[in-house]
Amino acid sequence: MRGRYTDVAMQEIEPVRLLAEPAIEVLDQTLLPHEERYLVLRDLDAVCEAIRALRVRGAPLLGVTGACGMVVGAGTRGADDASLGHIAAALKATRPTAVDLGTVVDRAHRAALAAGPDHAARLTALRAFAETFIETRKREDRAIAALGAELLSVGSAVLTHCNTGTLATGGVGTALGVIGAAWETGRLARCYATETRPLLQGARLTMWELQRRGIPATLLPDTAAASLIASGRVQAVITGADRVAANGDTANKIGTYGLAAVAARHGVPFYVAAPLTTVDASCADGSSIPIEHRAAAEVGGFAGSRWAPAGVDAYNPAFDVTPAELIAAIVTELAVLRPPYAESIMALIRQR
Repeated sequence: MRGRYTDVAMQEIEPVRLLAEPAIEVLDQTLLPHEERYLVLRDLDAVCEAIRALRVRGAPLLGVTGACGMVVGAGTRGADDASLGHIAAALKATRPTAVDLGTVVDRAHRAALAAGPDHAARLTALRAFAETFIETRKREDRAIAALGAELLSVGSAVLTHCNTGTLATGGVGTALGVIGAAWETGRLARCYATETRPLLQGARLTMWELQRRGIPATLLPDTAAASLIASGRVQAVITGADRVAANGDTANKIGTYGLAAVAARHGVPFYVAAPLTTVDASCADGSSIPIEHRAAAEVGGFAGSRWAPAGVDAYNPAFDVTPAELIAAIVTELAVLRPPYAESIMALIRQR
């Protein structure tokens, strides 16, 4: 045992917490790693702004936030049929690519309606759903971590992209949970993390988490990732996912597709770690996944600093799609899926 395991090192961090008011307390991830500031969100508009502004982010954690947001929205705007429909629609419209948000909001919405027409009963049902979902999310993370760690040989070095730890899920993480479990069991020697431009989730968030967990880690520019893979220094690439299509095509942070393509070129396995809530069986393939495009201003500067001329145009998709044929395995909380994914995904969904 390596000592500082994920659960111990990160247990004091709660990126999203449902309060009694009703309100949500969130760790403002836009300020990390320099400042740990928690915000209390007391109305639907504040929750939606926090999601859009990436104060809270990560596909699984957006599901948690959606469930909690339904509680806040119903508590402040009402729980009648029309109000619940408006609250759910507002939350789902904030980030289009991460399927967990919409899936979990819809489940919370149905739970409220099933409680009957009484306002208090619907609020109780929404809170019970959110609290149960948070605990389920943590349990699923631990299962993903244990299953994924077994894919790595002793002494492996891995490359990861973006942030997939506690800050992205509320539990031990998906891909970063796998990395933490591999470190604990002696399978991991080092984790390499990309900066993940333009918003630097790897440099700011993943490296912050890796340091807290005591895992040996090296930061690299996104542009150095292909060279690193080609050098033979990493034995696997592992990322999370924001949506998995029925055929196994996977949407994740922009730059993931390039990593998968280079990994395939050099015979390095590319793994995806994600809960089953990330699977969207209604999407036949990656061409049906909506891709969020963000403001040009994010590309030319960060945190108040500008290095590009004001007013420049920019191509700024937040995600790209990795074809299923480049993915060696998809790690879920129930099983490690292998190609052909159209068959293995549907078989697992039918077992639930």
